[in-house]
Amino acid sequence: MMKFLFLLIFMMPLCLKKNMFWLVQMLLLFMAMMFMNMSMTIMNFSNLSYNLGCDMISYGLILLSIWIGSLMIMSSESLYKNNFYCNLFLMNIIFLMMMLYLTFSVMNLFLFYLFFESSLIPTLMLIIGWGYQPERIQAGMYLLFYTLLASLPLLMGIFYVYKNMNYMMMYFMKFYDYNLLLLYLSLIMAFLVKMPMYFVHLWLPKAHVEAPISGSMILAAVMLKLGGYGLLRVMIILQKINMKMSFIWITISLIGGFYISLKCFCQIDMKSLIAYSSVAHMSVVIGGVMTMNYWGYIGSYILMIGHGLCSSGMFCLSNMNYERLNSRSLFINKGLMNFMPSMSLWWFLLMSSNMAAPPSLNLMGEISLINSLVSWSWMSMIMLIMISFFSAGYSLYLYSYTQHGKYNLGIYSFYGGTSREYLILMLHWLPLNIMVLKIDFSMIWF
Repeated sequence: MMKFLFLLIFMMPLCLKKNMFWLVQMLLLFMAMMFMNMSMTIMNFSNLSYNLGCDMISYGLILLSIWIGSLMIMSSESLYKNNFYCNLFLMNIIFLMMMLYLTFSVMNLFLFYLFFESSLIPTLMLIIGWGYQPERIQAGMYLLFYTLLASLPLLMGIFYVYKNMNYMMMYFMKFYDYNLLLLYLSLIMAFLVKMPMYFVHLWLPKAHVEAPISGSMILAAVMLKLGGYGLLRVMIILQKINMKMSFIWITISLIGGFYISLKCFCQIDMKSLIAYSSVAHMSVVIGGVMTMNYWGYIGSYILMIGHGLCSSGMFCLSNMNYERLNSRSLFINKGLMNFMPSMSLWWFLLMSSNMAAPPSLNLMGEISLINSLVSWSWMSMIMLIMISFFSAGYSLYLYSYTQHGKYNLGIYSFYGGTSREYLILMLHWLPLNIMVLKIDFSMIWF
């Protein structure tokens, strides 16, 4: 695991040289390919070295991070074209990749906390440095304070766990089971804010709307998954108390997911709509983790990977429209099928994956999660029906609104998609729908 970290560290000097934009992108893609070829054991932690190691959950999320990292650089071509601090931008992304890689691969709980928080800094830099509107400062503050406020109790909780256990290796924590309410709240609250759970989700749409395309991609694809990953890891030592408390989180998540789905129909900004749909999807993931059964555990992992690819691709699409029309408003982005029919196909493909149509990973994840939540309580079926129905609803709403209708007469000149853009979209959509063929890796662990 150390070799990939060194590869990232040695990519840093490249970022400072001129005209290295595409080389860094290619190196990240190369790194993803190398990571895919790594020998993995599904059962336990493997590739152990210096406190780093990976099991199946880490493996999928690290691979997702590196993959999205290379696509982030690819979709930020306008920075390179305008020479807008692109060296600093590359540096920022490589640093972010390092933090994410370490977050998912360290086995020490305190180091996990450290890197979990450190990944916030480069994201904040992306939003404040390369965002579009002046409101990005406010969005950055929301992001910072929501996340940090819930993170301090997590640190205290980790110290308490260390005082009791005298070790912090995640792998050995299965021998403990705490039945303490305060510890429970302090350990999971930071992850629920990061997910984000309904009620503490307000930072997410703000951050997404103000972030540049690369910021939106990494936020949607990986930052939300940090919360899910943390929950999957700490739930091991909180099983007894979670049996008593889980109904609160599942109820909030399911009802919140339904509310957010309705809220999606009120959005007039494309990015905002996609951001709110992320909240709706992640609420089902929280529900699945909290049921603490096998289906929920597996389903949350699969949906996290699937949603990462799908949501990131949708942000790319909205950015491609933004680059042409200089607006993300649904009133102006109309009738685009007249201008870019082939782009319309990609809109359709990614929207269908977003509403969990086969053969996407989202479908597999949602089937597992619905299975787990309905086996937990049949009452959850009501909200799940609503969430599933409306998720198809707002996906269709976004698709039909942007692609059909009479186009805006204010558009004077226009050009279709470039090969770079189609490649980005293909690299989002293909893994999302091809990985279903090897679903046994994600489904059968024990």
